[in-house]
Amino acid sequence: MRNDPYTTQFVRSPARLKEHPALVLNADYRPLSYFPLSLWPWQEAVKAAFLDRVTIVAEYEEVARSPSLEIKLPSVVVLREYVKPARLAAFTRFNLFLRDEFRCQYCGAKGDLTFDHVIPRAAGGRTTWENVVAACGPCNLRKGSRSLRQAGMRLAKPAGRPTAAQLQNVGRKFPPNHLHDTWLDYLYWDAELEP
Repeated sequence: MRNDPYTTQFVRSPARLKEHPALVLNADYRPLSYFPLSLWPWQEAVKAAFLDRVTIVAEYEEVARSPSLEIKLPSVVVLREYVKPARLAAFTRFNLFLRDEFRCQYCGAKGDLTFDHVIPRAAGGRTTWENVVAACGPCNLRKGSRSLRQAGMRLAKPAGRPTAAQLQNVGRKFPPNHLHDTWLDYLYWDAELEP
């Protein structure tokens, strides 16, 4: 491979462009999801704009070029057709941890979590929203296959089935590490407002 300015620029450009995701908003100008934040790679956003499926409402300074076209990369796009949000939340490990705010429901610890059956499976407990909670390893081992009473433990809050909207609201407590300035007007995080 030659090491001249053209080759170097050509090789580095695709990597730079990968770093420009587009925030995707529903037709009501709300994010499709907060956690994970609804983002598309810039390529998908450009494609959707050309297919007239989205409106570009904010752009990066970075430009993508083809032989016949130059376009600023979209940073915020709005769907032209409203997508009805799901009412029921899927019972997944991630959604369970999100419902429990990524904390052990026995001691409140964050970090390396697993899940625990409140009524142990050995005692007929089922794997449902109402019977499974996030737990740290030490609390899970301490409880074992005993009931809460037998183990002398209590839940921080009762286990229950969340709605998709409730999970969205919990997700707002966990903003991503990077928020582009053009996204801020469309995101509503649980943060203090500046005077």
